[in-house]
Amino acid sequence: MFADSESSTHSLTPTSSFIDDSILDDPQPHPEEQTSPDSAVFEKKWIVTDVGSSGSEINGIENGIEKNGVLIDPNLDSSFESMEDWEDESPYPEVRAAVSNTDDMEMAADTLRAWTIGLFGAIIIPGLNNFSSFDIPAPRLLVAQLVSFPLACAWARSVPAVKIFGVSLNPGPFSLKEHVIITVMATVGSSSAYATDIIAVQRKFYGQNWSFGYQWLLVMSTQLIGFSMGGVVKRFLVSPPSMIWPANLVTCALFNTLHSQVYPGFRDSGMSRQRFFFLGFLGSCFWCMCAPTFLPFLPVNQLFGYTSGLGMSIITFDWNNIAFIGSPGWAEANVTIGFVFFFWIVTPIIYYTNTWYSTFTPILSSNMYDNTGAHYNVSRILGPHGKLDEQAYKSYSPLFLSASFAVAYGMSFASITATLVHSVLYFRKQIWLQARRSLGEQPDVHARLMARYPQVPEWWYFSVLIIVFAMSAITIEIWPTEVPIWGLLLALSIAAFYIVPTGMIQAITNQQVGLNVISELVAGYAFPGKPLPMMIFKTFGYITMSQALQFASDMKLGHYMKVPPRSMFWCQVVATIVAGTVQLAVQEWMFANVTDICEQHQADHFVCANTGVFFVASVVWGVIGPSRQFSQGQIYHGLTCFFLIGAIAPIVAWLINKRWPSSFFKYVNVPVVLAGTGWIPPATAVNYIPWAVVGFIFNYVIRRRHFNWWAKYNYVLSAALDCGTAVGTLLVFFALQYPLRGNIGKNTIEKWWGNTVYMKTADQKTLPLQKVVAGEIFGSVLPQSWRQRRRR
Repeated sequence: MFADSESSTHSLTPTSSFIDDSILDDPQPHPEEQTSPDSAVFEKKWIVTDVGSSGSEINGIENGIEKNGVLIDPNLDSSFESMEDWEDESPYPEVRAAVSNTDDMEMAADTLRAWTIGLFGAIIIPGLNNFSSFDIPAPRLLVAQLVSFPLACAWARSVPAVKIFGVSLNPGPFSLKEHVIITVMATVGSSSAYATDIIAVQRKFYGQNWSFGYQWLLVMSTQLIGFSMGGVVKRFLVSPPSMIWPANLVTCALFNTLHSQVYPGFRDSGMSRQRFFFLGFLGSCFWCMCAPTFLPFLPVNQLFGYTSGLGMSIITFDWNNIAFIGSPGWAEANVTIGFVFFFWIVTPIIYYTNTWYSTFTPILSSNMYDNTGAHYNVSRILGPHGKLDEQAYKSYSPLFLSASFAVAYGMSFASITATLVHSVLYFRKQIWLQARRSLGEQPDVHARLMARYPQVPEWWYFSVLIIVFAMSAITIEIWPTEVPIWGLLLALSIAAFYIVPTGMIQAITNQQVGLNVISELVAGYAFPGKPLPMMIFKTFGYITMSQALQFASDMKLGHYMKVPPRSMFWCQVVATIVAGTVQLAVQEWMFANVTDICEQHQADHFVCANTGVFFVASVVWGVIGPSRQFSQGQIYHGLTCFFLIGAIAPIVAWLINKRWPSSFFKYVNVPVVLAGTGWIPPATAVNYIPWAVVGFIFNYVIRRRHFNWWAKYNYVLSAALDCGTAVGTLLVFFALQYPLRGNIGKNTIEKWWGNTVYMKTADQKTLPLQKVVAGEIFGSVLPQSWRQRRRR
């Protein structure tokens, strides 16, 4: 059907076309995009022997939100004017620059080599990640992708080509599809299972150390139940070409670079991608190993600092921070607009007007505070079994948040309603259209290539759903979790309701609208004063959708790399079970063997930052509950107005686009504006502003002025910097921090002025604008017992 993938000239000769005129009714938004002469890099070296449509122009895809029933897509390439132009290519330049449009069905994928190395990675990577999540940054996905390549190549050279029980030990040269299988298995557990934070919080803060059986069932059920949902919505989130999943493009670029894939996404001139990657990797690794201020005026620190300030100083050279997010250029602009407006304009206004008594807390902090300005002492309000003691709470203090934390909650509220309204306005046609389509009817070349493989039967997904739901029910019923079956069903319903709209937004923009806050809100009212039911409900509500989208993302990666769908299904399920078990074992070992774990003074810095944030949420939404924080008459009740703001804002943007379809508003995506900063806190401005600057340079300036360079090197450079930074970080840890318990250079280089001056700043010390005099409190509160002492 298609030319061999090794050929540098791709003669595509499809026997039939799967494009129909219904594509013209797709909600495919299209921007006005000026392209330089370098954009014409797609030399027509392939031949279309049969075109399934009349080849008429896609009328209405012009500079507008909607013309002739067609919606614009900010990612779409405006240089493709007719259906013939993208009959055998993706209509998205980012995809063309990173993904090959050919496939070799004979290429090995499900091999003993791939599964052996993949399972080895599914043990090592999640184990190291769970260990390092208590302290240092976790290994990135691209490290597993990079390290597995020489291991598999060594296997191909050294293992004899013999068969055991009909299975070949060495199927030949290491293939690209094997590499995808290995990488997916090794990285399916690259982030700690969300439920491990429940177990850690129970054990450390609530004194509940339950059996390993409970822990394993909780982790497995929360990790696997999302896979079944991800499979059911595959037709919405994987098959359509408009669901590009930008995060996968960097991974695809590295795969093709390592395996020397050549395809018509760029002109083959200049330095090779392999050499470019190697130089970028070395430079990033060297910088990470070698690279190790602010004025004392407090407001300067609060506005320009990066630790507890708002980061108006803009610059950093730390790729870990620059690459913290990642999105297409237009989505970066949306996120940056949201950050600048809400955190550089709204937050300082709230803070310096002392709204919610915020000047008694740092301007940016993920901690919770009492009415003396000290960290909130949760143990003072807990009764038996870790539940709220109402009288103890009234005699102590309400809970106060930093201004940025409060604004972040408000933006989360707004993003919940904005996602639904935006999806109805912009995606209603596409959702309905994809509900009536099968995979074989998708218009681009990648879908046609994948249509030749046996698909995963839907009964596989429903079988996983039934089995894992039974595991979930057993977990919450046998152990005293206090979560009823209706609570489990409600949590799963929330995830199922949001999965398609949030998945579409993530697939297009690389920004996920998290359900953690809406799950916490519902759980807080459903289980008042009970932190454990809240945490379990939140996990099933949030992580089910998150895992479903991760499954869909991995399936899209397999879609791009032409890996058989059934192979992708099994490698993800098996690797998830292995990775979750390993992570639990590592966490159990650490709690048993690491002294003072999760304490601020822990000698090896195993302070459990993520677990601490999870614990804060359990207090805000579980112990104290939203009724005492956000209901009528409570201090943060004003934040509930964000629900209405989130519902109205997409309507306003949509109406503006309808009235002025060629204005810049066609690029505005309200859910991305509101949810793009969802990592704050614990993320800070250093994770957003430098990222936006770099994104503007590469995805706007270079992409428009030097498109051929961008198409060939952009994603390769990103992959090189990712890999170099990750490897350099690990080298620094094991060479300088791990030996001698971190005392190497303690009395020499660590005392150098450049490594210590930042510790003396108000930003690093997280100082508030006002301090409470000893014996006094701040805040206007309702309970009479809190009014007995003099307030500021």
